[in-house]
Amino acid sequence: MQKYFSSLVFLIKILIIAGAYYVISDKLLNDSNFSSFLWMERMELLGSTSLSFILLLLLFTLINWSLEILKWKTLVSFVSQISFIQAAKQSLASLTASLLTPNRIGEYGAKAIYYPKAYRPKILMLNFLGNAHQMLITMLFGCFGLLILGDHFSLQTLSVSPILGIATVLIILFISMALFQKKWINILRRSIHNFLQIPLSIHKTSFLYAAVRYLIFSHQFYLFLLFFGVDLSYSMAMPIIVSMYLISSVIPGFVLFDWLVKGSVAVTLFRLFGVDDIIVLSITASMWILNFAFPAMIGSFYVLTFKSSTLVYSESKLRP
Repeated sequence: MQKYFSSLVFLIKILIIAGAYYVISDKLLNDSNFSSFLWMERMELLGSTSLSFILLLLLFTLINWSLEILKWKTLVSFVSQISFIQAAKQSLASLTASLLTPNRIGEYGAKAIYYPKAYRPKILMLNFLGNAHQMLITMLFGCFGLLILGDHFSLQTLSVSPILGIATVLIILFISMALFQKKWINILRRSIHNFLQIPLSIHKTSFLYAAVRYLIFSHQFYLFLLFFGVDLSYSMAMPIIVSMYLISSVIPGFVLFDWLVKGSVAVTLFRLFGVDDIIVLSITASMWILNFAFPAMIGSFYVLTFKSSTLVYSESKLRP
């Protein structure tokens, strides 16, 4: 039985990695939105300055994922003290596993398997909490950005999108609770109980990491605008960028289509300011490659080398 189980686990690993690499390679080689010609043209025009841009863009990616890893390390300290390397393995492996699942659901399960079964509900809650902190930051900055854009254009249809998205989620939740009232009330009660047990210091630190991380990748997008020579002031570009992240964040989808969702929203917004569609699509595709594809390729190594018999946690360090 153990032999068959090990074979099944190995097969799942291969399928996850093969799927991730297919998505990434298809994006790099066959996606018309990622204009390599445009990249080469800008690099030739900028000369030696282009190298500085590229190094800075890569540095932003490194900082972005370092903050995400530190955020997870902080959150999981509620259950177990782990090192930065261990947090990196869990974060990057879960990213690889989430590429082929809707709304990054695979991330929850991938992180949970690093811990004993009894602790997995807490791990799921902590992962949800980290995503909730990131979403809250996105909403705060995004609403502010929409208010600024509202002074320049009539954006009723755009500003309604996040409201409709939130309303849809709430309706689904209420219908679910009506159908399974007792079950949902018990789950909600346990979740609130576990949530209240988490120290305030963990909430604050995780929220701070989420905020700084948001500033990093939103300014990375702005840096791409500068690289491609977009003539748009900082005071106007940033409201567009944060509005784009807000609107796209309430649209459900797969991580592998994240570039497409953000690209369509970004094209709609930047087109109002005369920015070429191909530039915007190239930027969103490049952002996806830097912040999802490359980290997922690293994470595929941790998926392949994962062994359930040698989990990274220490039983003696687990909190009751």
